[in-house]
Amino acid sequence: MKKIFFVIAAVIFLSAAGYFVGNYFVDFALKRGDDLSSPKACASIADPNLKAPPAPNFPDEDWTLESFDGLKLYAKKFSPAGKNNRWAILVHGYGRDGTFAYDYAEEYLKCGWNVLVPDLRAAGKSDGKFITMGALESRDVFDWMKKISDENPDAKIVLHGVSMGAATVLMTAALEPKNLVAVVEDCGYTSAYEMFAAQLEKIFGLPEYPVMPCADIVCKMKTTVKISDAAPLEVVDKIKVPVLFIHGDEDKLVPFEMMGKLFDKTAAPKEKFVVEGAGHADAKRKNPAAYFDRVFKFLEDKS
Repeated sequence: MKKIFFVIAAVIFLSAAGYFVGNYFVDFALKRGDDLSSPKACASIADPNLKAPPAPNFPDEDWTLESFDGLKLYAKKFSPAGKNNRWAILVHGYGRDGTFAYDYAEEYLKCGWNVLVPDLRAAGKSDGKFITMGALESRDVFDWMKKISDENPDAKIVLHGVSMGAATVLMTAALEPKNLVAVVEDCGYTSAYEMFAAQLEKIFGLPEYPVMPCADIVCKMKTTVKISDAAPLEVVDKIKVPVLFIHGDEDKLVPFEMMGKLFDKTAAPKEKFVVEGAGHADAKRKNPAAYFDRVFKFLEDKS
């Protein structure tokens, strides 16, 4: 009887310890602050000195959407000088909001594209307590695409995402949304689990085990999805439209090798653009002219 008691006590203790460890990581890395600030981990990952660029000087309007799970989502829609059916949805990265994609929007608008810049769930003006690294955000972007298609059935939509936004648009494209014509992914990861595991000790001072397995379980409990569900590598073979992969070869957060894995697994028409000397999410800033020249050359026969 004593042996059984000690076994049960040990199981309870280990379960409680596992939950504590997993809960700490999930709240630290994925939970939005009560003041709507980014998760605490962003201070270790994102450049705190990077400021959002000014809004493009084009007509704009606020769009809202109710997510599949009842969150009110927000986006800014910008219109070019003339009416057309070309649309770009620009998806921001981890710990940011849509305003950090305004410089990308400026370039698309100057080339005559309609632009939608959403705040992903738990970012900016959108509701939500937890970031899910693309697992649920991809479904939200899918719904933004549906909203555009409902209003403009002839729309030709491009998805362009950076970092977590890149992972998000790849997963959205795998859902095969209507009116999608191309994807531009910039420094996306193969999976959020692998990305966090690779950086856990360096950034957070924590070991991969038991933190990541415990965090995966707790994340499921808190958000309905696991961190490991944010895994573009598992779904890129379902994408049917052309994909441009962009990555800096000095990326220390999302290893450069991840682009190769995503590229190789993708069965759709694909191109890659490697920016020498660029760190994470730095490809555009390294050489804006070359960056957008390559992007729009890739898109010129797809819209």
